[in-house]
Amino acid sequence: MSSIPSPDKLVKIGQLKKPYGIKGWLWVFSELDERDAIFDMQPWWIKSATGVRPLTVTNWRQQGNGLVAQFEQIPDRNVAETMNGVAIWTEKDALPEPAEDEYYWSDLLGLKVINEQEEYLGDIAEMFETGAHDIMRVEATSDSFDDEERLIPWHKQTIVEVDLSAKTVIVDWLNDY
Repeated sequence: MSSIPSPDKLVKIGQLKKPYGIKGWLWVFSELDERDAIFDMQPWWIKSATGVRPLTVTNWRQQGNGLVAQFEQIPDRNVAETMNGVAIWTEKDALPEPAEDEYYWSDLLGLKVINEQEEYLGDIAEMFETGAHDIMRVEATSDSFDDEERLIPWHKQTIVEVDLSAKTVIVDWLNDY
C-alpha cells in the first residue's frame, strides 16, 4: 500500500456518483478525455474530514455509456449511498506526461496571465470546457491591471506562451476585451 500522500500533491480525476445495484458498486464519472483511462491511474484517494484515505478498485466495467466500479472500502449499497458526489483523486505522478504544448489544468491554476502589451491581467482561477474550446477564468488581484475578471479562450490563437517555471501565460488578449 502506498504511503498517504500530501493533499496538495493530488489531482482530481473524477467523482463517485449514485450507487449501482446492491453490492456497493457506484457509477464513476471520469474527468479524463479517455474515460476508462481513470482505472489506469491507481491508487485512488478520497479526501474527508479525517484526512486523505485510499479507495481501492476491486472491479470495474463499462455499463451502457458510463462506468461502474466496486471498491474494497465499500462493502454494500448502504455505504455506497454515503459516497455520492465524493471526488476521486490520484497522485500527480500517476498521470502520463502531457504531450508538447499540452498541460494539465492543475498545472495552470494560479499562473499569472500577461498580455502582449505586458499588462498583468490576473491569475488563472479556474479552467472549464464549453464544447467549442476550453476557457480560463482569470481573476484580478491587487497587482493586476484592473479589477476585471476575464474569461479567455484557451486556443492557439490566444495563447502565445506558457512558461510553467516562470508561472506565467502570455496571451494575445487586449485589456478591454
